[in-house]
Amino acid sequence: MATYAIGDVQGCDDELGELLKRIHFNADRDRLWFVGDLVNRGPRSLEVLRRVRALDANAIVVLGNHDLHLLAVARSKKRRLKDGDTLQPVLDARDCDVLLDWLQARPLFHHDETAGIAMVHAGLAPQWTIAQAARLAAEVEAALARDADALYEHMYGDQPDRWSESLTGYDRLRFIVNCMTRLRFCTKDGRIDLKIKGAPDDVEAPFVPWFEVPKRASRDVPIVCGHWSTLGLHLKDDVRAIDTGCVWGGSLCALRLDSPDAKTTIVACATHQAPGKD
Repeated sequence: MATYAIGDVQGCDDELGELLKRIHFNADRDRLWFVGDLVNRGPRSLEVLRRVRALDANAIVVLGNHDLHLLAVARSKKRRLKDGDTLQPVLDARDCDVLLDWLQARPLFHHDETAGIAMVHAGLAPQWTIAQAARLAAEVEAALARDADALYEHMYGDQPDRWSESLTGYDRLRFIVNCMTRLRFCTKDGRIDLKIKGAPDDVEAPFVPWFEVPKRASRDVPIVCGHWSTLGLHLKDDVRAIDTGCVWGGSLCALRLDSPDAKTTIVACATHQAPGKD
């Protein structure tokens, strides 16, 4: 049995199909971890959702910002599609509700204690331990189960920009969602900036990649993540970042998780969107 983590697919179903062929994926024995952003920007989000949902227990998926955006557009009263979105075929599909129910039930964070690996779409606030991150993700997941429409109405925005255990209500939930689905940079004392999207070398102090904060509380467990195409493949600092820019004309990456040599398999991708969008 093999376990692979797969980077941001973003609606690139042809590339995903080719990647599964190259790793010789067998649904009878292998497992796949998807780092989120299954949908949007690429041409075949509907087919990706159908393919991954059909994998059932063989696939673990965490929610990304584009996945949440799809849910918000479909299920809240105020959210609309943005320029560059390619989600209309999902919204028009006969099985739309079935697919969205499945997607909405995916977690924000996954920790396999046996394997000793965690997964999140974007990142974690530097103050959070792995156990704390799991508890905070569960708060958002409970809010989705309790009143998803209300969460979708309140989850957009960049504030608050610093974690405090005293945060309550939608400010607390929004901060958790922002870290786990949008975070790239923060200061060493944990103030996040969600507007900076460049490569690490292009950003000036006081901001650093979230995983480079000294004494980051989650550094004792390797974390698989995506979301950051300008970072690209990054396999150090106890972080396995595998967003290699599929939808932007880069590649789609599979990382073998149950092998000590961190073997990667890459499929080159067509350019479906011009780089520069989130």
